[in-house]
Amino acid sequence: MDFLTLAKKRYACRKYTAQKVEREKLELILEAGRVAPTGCNFQPQRLLVVESEEGMARLARCTRDFGAPLAIIVCADTNTAWTRKYDGKQIADIDATIITDHMMLEAASLGLDTLWICMFKPEVVREEFALPDNLVPVNILLVGYGDGEAASPERHSETRKPIEETVWYEHF
Repeated sequence: MDFLTLAKKRYACRKYTAQKVEREKLELILEAGRVAPTGCNFQPQRLLVVESEEGMARLARCTRDFGAPLAIIVCADTNTAWTRKYDGKQIADIDATIITDHMMLEAASLGLDTLWICMFKPEVVREEFALPDNLVPVNILLVGYGDGEAASPERHSETRKPIEETVWYEHF
């Protein structure tokens, strides 16, 4: 499957079956995150895989879990992230987001569904999962087998702005 077809296939899944994610598929998803690019290759990502019933119950205290059997809490180590010298912008959150995207697309290529969550209580995540001070939770990726019909890959013609509204050449 070519990349654009894969990107259009992926959708925000908000209902999952109870079927567990196979270990081999999880390892491929994590490998996709490992090979994702990061600023100066500093690799500040720290991934916490949550798949036990007890762990998912703790996650449910931080955000909605939509019945997913597995979550990856994507954290950034602020001690190891690259910082742009011109304005001091540390890109740990950008790196973590690139990694999340790679894992999300790998999951889609494996026939799994995902939901990228940014709406969560960071301090509750920190407390529930005993994150060290230098780790910042950036994203949570739910992974599993969707329950119900997947969103149409053709939906983007209706749900996305036309390219003319988001792309300029040479100047605005």
